Amino acid sequence: MTDTMPLQPLLDAAVTVLEAPTQVWSDTTGGMGTSPIHGVYHGDVRHIRAVTAEVRGTELESIGYGSPDPRRVRFTDLLRGLDDASADPKVRLDRERTVAAGSFTEVLRATTSLAEDVSVELVVRLTPDFSPMQSVKAGIVEEPDWEWDGSTCRRGDASFTVRAPGAVVEASDAELALRWILTVPARGQAEAGWSVVLDDPTLVVIAAPSTTPAVDTPSPSPSPEDPRAARWLARADADLDALRLALPDHPDDAFYAAGAPWFFTLFGRDSIWAARLALGSDPSIAASTLRVLARLQGTKTDAATAEAPGKIPHELRSGALSLPNEGVHLPPLYYGTVDATPLWVCLLADARDAGMPDAEVRELLPALRAALDWMTVHGDASGSGFIDYADESGHGLANQGWKDSGDSIQWRDGSLADGPIALSEVQAYAYEAAVRGAALLDALGEAGGDGLRAWAADLRLRFRERYWVTTPEGRYPAIALDARGAAVDTLTSNIGHLIGTGLLDRDEEESCAELLTSPALSSGYGIRTMSTGATGYWPLSYHGGSVWTHDSAIAVHGMLRAGLDAQAATIARQLVDAAEGFDYRVPELHAGDAGVQGGRPVPYPAACRPQAWSAAAATVCARALNAIS
Repeated sequence: MTDTMPLQPLLDAAVTVLEAPTQVWSDTTGGMGTSPIHGVYHGDVRHIRAVTAEVRGTELESIGYGSPDPRRVRFTDLLRGLDDASADPKVRLDRERTVAAGSFTEVLRATTSLAEDVSVELVVRLTPDFSPMQSVKAGIVEEPDWEWDGSTCRRGDASFTVRAPGAVVEASDAELALRWILTVPARGQAEAGWSVVLDDPTLVVIAAPSTTPAVDTPSPSPSPEDPRAARWLARADADLDALRLALPDHPDDAFYAAGAPWFFTLFGRDSIWAARLALGSDPSIAASTLRVLARLQGTKTDAATAEAPGKIPHELRSGALSLPNEGVHLPPLYYGTVDATPLWVCLLADARDAGMPDAEVRELLPALRAALDWMTVHGDASGSGFIDYADESGHGLANQGWKDSGDSIQWRDGSLADGPIALSEVQAYAYEAAVRGAALLDALGEAGGDGLRAWAADLRLRFRERYWVTTPEGRYPAIALDARGAAVDTLTSNIGHLIGTGLLDRDEEESCAELLTSPALSSGYGIRTMSTGATGYWPLSYHGGSVWTHDSAIAVHGMLRAGLDAQAATIARQLVDAAEGFDYRVPELHAGDAGVQGGRPVPYPAACRPQAWSAAAATVCARALNAIS
């Protein structure tokens, strides 16, 4: 690596407030500009790179911050240069920030307990930016290029309008400066405020209204054995509400944005799993997510976009996504996911079980049939006999399961598996989808159920013949079959996704659960993505030893369905321990280092947060703790 190679920004030390599709990242003092991630974002554009506050005649000395909900944060500073000589500080500045979809507001309030008035000259400086999100993620710093007309700053289609009552606004080539002179009365306070209204007409997503779930299903009550679960669930529910998005042509059909900062958009797999895991808290999101994805379901075969008839998309963006550091160039609507289609069928079955009316289910019957056809006819692209994937475009995702990094499918010796790849968990999703899809067709009085059940039974038999491996760590299903049909023998967290799907026998589920709770996979803060016995294991590897909260929660979800309540509770307790260490806003992933008594998880410093499926894990963990209380 050279000194000039750009690096992806680190996120773990930053403070974020958000209401999708808008988010603001700063340091713990409220300042923006000292870290590459800082700024005010709307959609896939960072509109403002830096925001700083100054008070003439004094340093701002930060003494803390608090964020009562995802959309608000307050930073507190002392202004000791304007104070008297006594020990107790008597002059302070509080900055309260509020984010709403398309706007950012800050109120700066100076307060004093001195017996005389205090004059405060306050300056807020803004650095416009308009860098695309993909440049920020790649660590590329773009030269500022913007126009200012006295109230609105613009670059291309994106713009923001500044409102600063009572301020003198000055513009230079590099920044905007907002200046106020406040007179703070004795033992009183004075305030100034400013805001920006952000606009980008190219956005393909909009904020979805916060609504009461249509189905009257109360959120699961956290277990009385651990009150921390209640704090996690409350924080998670608030974050999920702030992550709600919709598409402009159907604004009432909400889905969860995958997460902040990079994924404020629709992701097939992520949005489906978040809806499944959160079903006990918000059953309405399942039905609307199903409808959103059905409208984008594939209708043709296109190698450039990975589209195929009946296939559920991977992600939607307003423009092509280019990640130069990773050699990835994706079209605005990309279908490179092999698991979203069977998962869509499973979510439809879950939604009906949770009370989705049959009339609404029937409206999705064409999409159901198309998804089942893709799974049973088109999903085996290589003729391996299993659902598999390979990037045919040369610039798409090399791996198209949830572990989608380039090095995620490894042999125990650390070498990479060659594709096409047939992931073990995808076969489990497909088995469950076929069985439950058949039951849906039966319930709706439709034909085709018997054929699906026969297909599922055959898949189950062939899976048992081909996937099981025995290594020094035990006997378990391989993570995948490679291009030669050989079982890739690394012990990974993927086995947790098989539990509760029906693909495994009871004793097989129990043996998988035993491995998942063993020291090789169980970190104390959740399940490692890769066993410590594998050559490629590294606790800070993205998919090769780290812990992903949703990944562990999927295992909990399956264990509960399989009646393995004690094992589910064991993993749920570990995730609650991790949640406490992250102040109950659990990130996308954390390091797989072993937990210690009284310690806290080591962050993965580039992990996104909040992340929808990490937040949704709180719901299923509450269920697991309730099951044994």
